[in-house]
Amino acid sequence: WPSIYVGMDVIVNQETPPHLDKVSAPSLLDLLVSLGTHDAQFHVSDLSSIFGYQPGTMVYLAGKLLHHSVPKWEKGERIALA
Repeated sequence: WPSIYVGMDVIVNQETPPHLDKVSAPSLLDLLVSLGTHDAQFHVSDLSSIFGYQPGTMVYLAGKLLHHSVPKWEKGERIALA
């Protein structure tokens, strides 16, 4: 299907260590979608912030500029579209 994004990753039941997105453009926002049955949190270390990342959450983020991660969660299955 047509998309404004150049690529998409599907992440299943994996912790995401702190990182910057290499392929993203600094002037554009990345879209992250959280699916599944988990209780994960979304960390943006450059902002010293932790956000709820329950299933159904959508995050727009300057991923090339802000370090972000999803550490280990306690229960459930996590699927992320990034």
